[in-house]
Amino acid sequence: FMLLAAWCYARSSSRFYNWIMNNKVFGPIIWEWRKYRSIPRRAKRNAMILMPGTFAISIIFFVPILWVQIMLAVFCLMMLIFLWRIPVRELNEL
Repeated sequence: FMLLAAWCYARSSSRFYNWIMNNKVFGPIIWEWRKYRSIPRRAKRNAMILMPGTFAISIIFFVPILWVQIMLAVFCLMMLIFLWRIPVRELNEL
């Protein structure tokens, strides 16, 4: 989400773009992606753990329609496969 936000605001709001790029939490991850097309191992691990849990909560508690539940599960699986394929750079490589 932060990569998409940085891309969108780079085109519309230079003030927000500068803020997000210099943010101590999001900035390094975005710089890593822009320079090496990779993400830190910790961010990848956290995303791969939290994303299925978040989707499961949505599917179980908030979406009563079966075909939408299936669609969300498939979308989550596709996102996990995409995330799995993104390279990781170790700290000593920086």
